[in-house]
Amino acid sequence: MKASPFQYHRPQTREELGALLARLENAKILAGGQSLMPMMNLRVIAPDHLIDINRIPDLAGIRETAEGIEIGAMTRQADVLVSPIVRSRLPLLARALEHVGHIQTRARGTIGGSCCHLDPSAEQPAMCAALDAEFIVSGPDGRRTIPAGEWFEGLLQSALGDQELLEGLRFKPWGKGHGHGFAEYARRHGDFAIAGGAALLEAGKDGRITRAALLSFGVESAPRRLPDAESSLIGQHIDSLDAKPAVAAARALDAMEDVQVTADYRRHLAGVLIGRALEEARTTLERRS
Repeated sequence: MKASPFQYHRPQTREELGALLARLENAKILAGGQSLMPMMNLRVIAPDHLIDINRIPDLAGIRETAEGIEIGAMTRQADVLVSPIVRSRLPLLARALEHVGHIQTRARGTIGGSCCHLDPSAEQPAMCAALDAEFIVSGPDGRRTIPAGEWFEGLLQSALGDQELLEGLRFKPWGKGHGHGFAEYARRHGDFAIAGGAALLEAGKDGRITRAALLSFGVESAPRRLPDAESSLIGQHIDSLDAKPAVAAARALDAMEDVQVTADYRRHLAGVLIGRALEEARTTLERRS
């Protein structure tokens, strides 16, 4: 199938983009197009206007500032993956990106596009939730920053307004030597994950956990942090972590059911994968301590 008829727009500046968003109805922004174009070709969505933002300057790039590490929304996934800043300061994000699509799709897909599309199985928005990222957006009322906890509003639905643009993401890296772990299950490497998990750990000099983050994704309609399980890890020694609360919390999620798997199977996977991610975070923390 092919997309239904639409008008194509290619603004050169943010001002032109703002004017288009203000006056056009039923418009979609084209970034990398790795999700948008297949959906249009299958007529899952049928926008009247397609706004290509690939010619607007300063929407891509990775930089470290006093406020954290900022990644422009138009930064290609391949560039994020190989960035020395990301690999050294945000290793969990780099670890997850190894599972995103394939070389060809990562060369075109953008981190901002994935974080606006919000597929429940998408690794990039899930890692933003795990890392407490901030989403920098601009619109008719100026710029605003949306914390990750407020970004996810439901299935394929973000807090971005109809006339707003995601400019970039800001991360505050965890401490040097923190542990990180990632695990997902997909039928084939590069396919959408059926379920996944991520873990982050920091420990004091005595080897006891001082900070933890645990997250399941691909299970519910949006990534889900596991705060009670995170709290249960605080004070435990890295040599004897009890993963049972994390596994139980993941298996208690309100899992989706689809033609691929049952809800029970997805919950089972969620428990297995959060356990694997936590163990990888523990061993990474030990190696760096």
